[in-house]
Amino acid sequence: MEPYRKRKIIRKRANSFHETEDILAVEERIRVYIGGEELISLYCTPLMITELLTGFFFTQGLIEEKLSADDIDITFGDDIKVHVAKPGLEPEKGILTRHLAGISIESIRKFQKVTDDFLLSAGALQIILAEFQGRSELFRLTGCFHSAAISDGKEILSFAEDVGRHNAVDKVIGSCILNDMPFAGKMLLVSCRVSSEIVSKCLGCGIPVLASVAAPTDFAVDMADKYGITLVGFVRQDRLNIYTNFERIIR
Repeated sequence: MEPYRKRKIIRKRANSFHETEDILAVEERIRVYIGGEELISLYCTPLMITELLTGFFFTQGLIEEKLSADDIDITFGDDIKVHVAKPGLEPEKGILTRHLAGISIESIRKFQKVTDDFLLSAGALQIILAEFQGRSELFRLTGCFHSAAISDGKEILSFAEDVGRHNAVDKVIGSCILNDMPFAGKMLLVSCRVSSEIVSKCLGCGIPVLASVAAPTDFAVDMADKYGITLVGFVRQDRLNIYTNFERIIR
């Protein structure tokens, strides 16, 4: 499916109105079924669906192994229906249901402190973030996408865009899992504000550095500090803010 569509609109410029076409981001609903029971609906960009679900289940602590093509059956229609057959994801476990009901992810999972000794210069971080932003083609077309990437500090290893910022993160994490790429010595790059949920996804994978072009929340900073993640925000060509665990960024 295409990630965007064209639609006729009326555009005003100065004192004139004219009919033209605009490019809109596609947002589709995925209905996820496990054991024949619908457990959750996700609204997302209809790309990298297997990666999205692999990352989603992994970062929620519901699976420890990657999903495979044999585990997922995808049917495209008015909604995208995904049937997942994976041992350990039976509905009666209730973990996903409890999380959706509002129980915090931290109360469900026992995170381990990230002790990875990954080091990166501030200059290298700024260069890789500039490359990251340059890849955001769907955002440039529509102004409606979030981006995420996994990098080793030298190159971007996985990249995704989605209308949902959490979806974009789950997609790149899922891509790494499916390609047997370890998270040690890696960093997560995001185009969005950094919330505690984004930090928790790093913790679930043991990713030591999280960098964004935007701002973090105070709880995200507290969580990153507590669990050993280096959190960097407002990354620009000439500046950045290091909020936690400063030792990984060489100045």
